[in-house]
Amino acid sequence: MTVLKYLILFCVCVLLQVFIFNHIILFHVAIPIVFIYFLIKLPIDIKLIYLFTLAFCLGLIIDIFSDTPGVNAMACTLIAALRIPIYYAYIPKDDTTARLTPGISSMGIAAYSKYILTFIVIYCLLTFSIEYFSFADVKSIAVLVAASSLFTFIVLITFDCLIPE
Repeated sequence: MTVLKYLILFCVCVLLQVFIFNHIILFHVAIPIVFIYFLIKLPIDIKLIYLFTLAFCLGLIIDIFSDTPGVNAMACTLIAALRIPIYYAYIPKDDTTARLTPGISSMGIAAYSKYILTFIVIYCLLTFSIEYFSFADVKSIAVLVAASSLFTFIVLITFDCLIPE
């Protein structure tokens, strides 16, 4: 993908999250978090300074529109730091995989599904734990994480099937 395509993807992910998906809460527990699709689709060989800057800016923009001061910015930045180890947990590390953009066509459905599901679960666990700021209600956090992760996973797999690479 070129820089313009990534800029468009960034804007589309933010707009979809802010204007549509922030207003969808399935059964009062499942919140789709689609803006992290942008972080998932960045090439693996992107320079870390760009990755962290983009992740922080993405989270900050979502925080501004969602009234969650710093929660998404922190979670996006941490996910950016964990991105490469998560990727190489499911793909063998060699010269050809270092230049790939994560996707169903490049990784295969099984590896890609595990990659984004791990990404989503860690992100949801971080954001909901920080929002509750307490582990007193672990059951509620676990239900939110599981439901939101599953809902987000279904939406992101659908996006990946619909958006050409």
